[in-house]
Parts: sequence; C-alpha cells; structure tokens
Amino acid sequence: MSATPLRETTSLAEGQRPKSALQVVNPADMADWDAQVMAQPNYLFFHCAAWARVLEKTYDFKPAYLANLEQGVLRSMLPLMEVRSWLTGRRGVGLPFTDHSGPLCSDPGSFAELFWNAVERGKTLGWRSVECRGGRELLDGAPASLAFYGHILDLEGGEDRLLGRMKSSARGAIRKAEKSGLKVNVSRTPEAMREYYALQCKTRKKHGLPPQPFALFKNIQEQILARNLGFIVTASHQNRPIAAAVYFQLGDRAIYKFSASDEEYQALRGANLVMWEAIKCLAGKGAKTLHLGRTSGWNDGLRHFKLAWGAGEHRIEYVKYDLRTGRFVMDKDESSGWHNHIFRRMPVGFSRLLGSILYRHWA
Repeated sequence: MSATPLRETTSLAEGQRPKSALQVVNPADMADWDAQVMAQPNYLFFHCAAWARVLEKTYDFKPAYLANLEQGVLRSMLPLMEVRSWLTGRRGVGLPFTDHSGPLCSDPGSFAELFWNAVERGKTLGWRSVECRGGRELLDGAPASLAFYGHILDLEGGEDRLLGRMKSSARGAIRKAEKSGLKVNVSRTPEAMREYYALQCKTRKKHGLPPQPFALFKNIQEQILARNLGFIVTASHQNRPIAAAVYFQLGDRAIYKFSASDEEYQALRGANLVMWEAIKCLAGKGAKTLHLGRTSGWNDGLRHFKLAWGAGEHRIEYVKYDLRTGRFVMDKDESSGWHNHIFRRMPVGFSRLLGSILYRHWA
C-alpha cells in the first residue's frame, strides 16, 4: 500500500476545508429515505435503505451516513458504514461489498464538505481510514486507491434495439441457449435463493475465492427481493439449475450484482439466457439503465462479456484516506493472487466456514 500526501495548493488544503453541521443518519430510520435518494440525479441502488439493512444485519456494520438535510430535505449525502474489526481495524467504508456507491452531491465543494467531515468524525472514533467507493473526480489532487471498469447498458427502445446493439457473439449465445431447451425462471423466493447459493459456492471455488456467508443472501431475499426491489433469474437444464444471477432495481436504475453457474454446462450458454431474460424483465418494469457492476482490469473475459451486450464503459475509482498518516493511500486489487490457488483446492464446506469468518473483517 503506497501513500500520497495532501496537495496543500488545492481545494483539499487544511485551511480551506469547509465546516458545517452535517447529520449522521441511518437510512433505515427515515421512512422517506428512498424517495429522497431518487430525487438526486446521480443516485444508485446501493444508496437505498434496503442495502444498508442488509449490510447491518449480515455483518453488524454500523450505518454512519453523513447527510446534509435542510428542513428534512436531503441536499447531499456520503454513504458510510463503520467497520469494527479486531483483525483489520476500525474504519469508515462507503460502502462495504458494494461495486459503486459514491457521494450524492453535484460539485467538488459539496463533496469536500462531506469528505472532510467524515475524516474529522473518523478521528474522534478512532478509525484507521475513510474509503469512498466513487467520487474521486470531485477531490482535486486525490489519487485513486483502486480503479475498475464499469459498464452501463441502456434498456430503452425495445427488444429489437437492444438486440441490435449487441455483438453477434451475444446474439448467437442467446440463440444457442434457447435451442438447447433451457428453461428460465424469474423469482424472489427463499427457494430460488438457496438454488442460487449452491451455484455461487461452485463458482467461487472455480475462481479461488471463499463464498460469502449464506446470511448475506438470506438477508438480500428478505430485505430486497421480498420488497420487490430485485429478483433472481435461473436457467435450468432438465430441471437442474445451471446458471443464475441476482438483480436489484431502484426506480429506473438496475444493477447486475451476483452471478453464478455450473461450469459443466457452460457450453449451453445459460448465463447468456439469464442476462437476456433479466434485461427484458427489467425493461418491462421501467428500468432505463442496467449497471453491470465493477470489473477488475485484469479480467478481460468478464469485460468482453459485458461489452458484448452493447454496454458503455467508464471508470470506477475509489479514494481512501489514512487517518493515522494524513495521506491518501493506494491499495492493491486483492481479488487475484496467491490465495486463489489455496481456495480452489479447499473443500467447499471449509471454504464456506472461512468465508463466514473473514468477510466481516475484509469488508
């Protein structure tokens, strides 16, 4: 991990840091939180109250969202969770296990106000760092701690237009899956989530990573899917689930959050049929865009899969400030490394146990 000092000639200089009385809020405590979030031009699903509840219930993270509320009206907001870990320390993360959850604000001054208030609050609470997963472009002089590719698919215009924007490889994979006789189902039930999780464990083993605890997906089903804020699409071959994915939607914006498949049936292109069914379903439910999540720079296969659907590409940049040194720091993308070889050889049961222990500290 490397560090970069503050540039005192920029708007980040100590003497220029704005002061205000921002409020620390828990989205779950505000009945109209989601409506207020959706009134912001750059909102994302992960700003909603349901996602905050999932993180709090699963990992016992404490919501510490910084909000500028004027007579009850949300003007700007920085989503943060306090992570308390004996292994990795106490810190503010906005937000853990979230692809992109930048600040809700329109200009550098508003973000500076939010960010430096978070820093000062973190110092009083003994945080090691403050991490924002988005918004780096609003902090003059701050380097990206991590950077990923992001992809957004325009869902407007009907099926013919959606098919026309795809590369021929994606259209061909859909046709192959349909000819293979795969059955596809859209569901929000606990049973569908259990089927998904079984595939998730197989996929994580293939990638050399421990699966997230089942509690995460149970809470997603209860707090998100059961509230009609998302669904699971499952493709089955002869009544056997072979590919599935979890999608979230808030207002007219959706995100492709989790996906898994059985490698034995990869040739049937179940994952492509799942995506196509989700696209049609989301468009029918009023979604105008589908965010395809973050992609690591080294993962060319996943990047090309997302581009094949006709998605536009952009950069997702995180920023992290070390409160102990007063410096911005740059991290390493740890999704790929020596640990992958160990988890690929580890029995699924033991890997699940480690995942249930480690993810709370990893955040």
